[in-house]
Amino acid sequence: MAPSKNVSLEQEDHARDAAFMKALHGKSSEATGGFSAIMGKNKEAQKLAVDEYFKHFDNKRAETETDADREMRTKEYATLTRHYYNLATDLYEYGWGQSFHFCRYSVGEPFYQAIARHEHYLAMKVGIQAGMKVLDVGCGVGGPAREIAKFTDAHITGLNNNDYQIERATRYAAKEGLSNQLKFVKGDFMQMSFPDESFDAVYAIEATVHAPKLVGVYSEIYRALKPGGVFGVYEWLMTDNYDNNNLEHRDIRLAIEEGNGISNMVTISEGLQAMKDAGFELLHHEDLARRPDPIPWYWGIAGETKYMQSYWDLFTVLRMTHTGRRAVHVFTGLLETIGLAPKGTKKTADSLAKGADGLVAGAKKDLFTPMYLMVGRKPAN
Repeated sequence: MAPSKNVSLEQEDHARDAAFMKALHGKSSEATGGFSAIMGKNKEAQKLAVDEYFKHFDNKRAETETDADREMRTKEYATLTRHYYNLATDLYEYGWGQSFHFCRYSVGEPFYQAIARHEHYLAMKVGIQAGMKVLDVGCGVGGPAREIAKFTDAHITGLNNNDYQIERATRYAAKEGLSNQLKFVKGDFMQMSFPDESFDAVYAIEATVHAPKLVGVYSEIYRALKPGGVFGVYEWLMTDNYDNNNLEHRDIRLAIEEGNGISNMVTISEGLQAMKDAGFELLHHEDLARRPDPIPWYWGIAGETKYMQSYWDLFTVLRMTHTGRRAVHVFTGLLETIGLAPKGTKKTADSLAKGADGLVAGAKKDLFTPMYLMVGRKPAN
């Protein structure tokens, strides 16, 4: 096993997590998603999730942020991420879809086609083939796993630390007749339960950014991968233009972290070093956000409707315009006031909007990328 580089791991408690999931979400995992699922939450459990998540960010400003603040977030990385997705999953599905990631766009390409193409591209770079046993690290509600399974005919195991997302992913897979090709497993990707050399290939799409240290999760992936196997990742990273001594830069990073459940985001150079320290032979690395595409990757969260490629895109993008976000702010506040949505729903929606603004600012100032592609091979024995 490659070294974990002094990563402090949280103690896992699957029984506790399952009980909390049942208390908070009840039968809302059976809902179609979005606001219908939000209104099915237990209000007391929701308040606990809100308090546990936002304690890491409330009254924490870039001007006064300390190393101790970041250390506390990394110490509780698994709890922070789990509660983030307890709060944000339904809003993600409502506002974006079932593939929780960004992508590149081409002219004339509808939104969900572009999302699928981004997934296909990673599968191609990793070399996923029919019959392979593949691991999806941080699988969300299974959108990419379902798409890549259909695209490649591989068997995919999705690893996820959030019980609610696992329930939804399992339900969606069954609905699409993919239960025999997909499996979703509960676990912390910093301490996977899989035996050594379990998978022919591994991929991660904008998920390992939740790790307290990238070398820790990359080392676990290395361990679980068969010799000669390939790992490919779209990583969220600050570019090497990022200066932590620059207050504006720190403010953008902190907004991204708060709005996206991240304990400790690092730079491209640190990400590349983490891959090497984990033992991978780097086959390819590239910031796909720097490709000369005619449409920027962030147009959807910026609400820039001039880039819409079809009328269907309007239904997705309209929610992300400033008018759309204001409407969500008012609507969620109204639902809370009349008791249909639990307290904290509006605060979560506002935090997601703050995170989106940070992402757009980071992109426009060339400080952030959500699609730094790294492809590495585990040397053959």
